[in-house]
Amino acid sequence: MTSRATRPFAVLALLLAVVLAGCGDASGPTAPSGSLPPLVSPVTGVLTHIESEGLSKVTAFTLRTPDGRQTRFEIGVLENGAQFPPGHLAEHMANASPVRVFFRDESGGRLVAYRLEDG
Repeated sequence: MTSRATRPFAVLALLLAVVLAGCGDASGPTAPSGSLPPLVSPVTGVLTHIESEGLSKVTAFTLRTPDGRQTRFEIGVLENGAQFPPGHLAEHMANASPVRVFFRDESGGRLVAYRLEDG
């Protein structure tokens, strides 16, 4: 949760993330060369990209894990959305602080986050 004093920073960080989202490589994230085991939920890493439909509607994000893998997650219904609202991701990205993502592998290889925590 953010206090009134940190709210302007969080809004500014989210706005910066939205602007930077439009500057990303259209080809999307790639895994480093070599064979990596499949991701197992939960996974922890730092955010490299946030996708949103405005300041308060984060739809997806890309996380870089300690092994260098960059993985895109869609935001599903969060079981702890009141404690960790998706907009809080912008603050984590601005500070390079880790996020723990609990996810499901849904049809078509879509990774859908159902819980987010401080890493």
